[in-house]
Amino acid sequence: MMMLLAAVIAGIVAVTQAQRKIPVQYAQRVVGRKTYSGGSSFMPLRVNYAGVMPVIFASAILMFFTFIPKYLGQHYSNYAFGVFLTQMAESLNRGSLLYLILYGLMILFFSYFWVATQFNEIQIADDMKKGGGYVPGVRPGQATSDFLHKTMSRITLAGAIFLTIIAVVPIIMSSWMNIPQQVSQFFGGTSLLFMVGVMLDTMRQMEAQLLTRQYPGFLKKGRVKGRF
Repeated sequence: MMMLLAAVIAGIVAVTQAQRKIPVQYAQRVVGRKTYSGGSSFMPLRVNYAGVMPVIFASAILMFFTFIPKYLGQHYSNYAFGVFLTQMAESLNRGSLLYLILYGLMILFFSYFWVATQFNEIQIADDMKKGGGYVPGVRPGQATSDFLHKTMSRITLAGAIFLTIIAVVPIIMSSWMNIPQQVSQFFGGTSLLFMVGVMLDTMRQMEAQLLTRQYPGFLKKGRVKGRF
């Protein structure tokens, strides 16, 4: 169990920090009396761009569609409509195969939905063009926007599949393997994603504070060193 927990946490950390680095070249340009030299950089595209939001959305919607038919089925149990709603609520019970399928499909959908609403590849391509930047082998403008859209769609699929596995594993463990829910929730779900995300964000903030105060960082070295 401990080895499995360590493997799950290591996988979450790896996918959370994983990113696709898009190389960007900047040409030399003259603005007024100033000359800006060119250079090379990269644009990081996160694999898990949506974070934990797709899991939260999918859980909330499934909870709503499970609670309403169950509530109405109890009040109209003497009618065929009430019996149908009760059967529908039982088929959407947490741990059922239908529930897991809908849960996974919703996570995939909301992963792409979140990226579509938050990642604006047209504006990014336009800003790169105004700043004299371009992706090697890709023309600035619409071609860069299409390239970013295709690249983000591919890596979003990997992140969405990862979120689906992390969200479904504790449900399978508690419902199909008869493992207590208090134990299975440590092997996935939103709680583990939140915990890993908060820990990584805390380490980044501590790293930034150490660097601003001229201390060497500890994320690469593995230990904190003093000023002297």
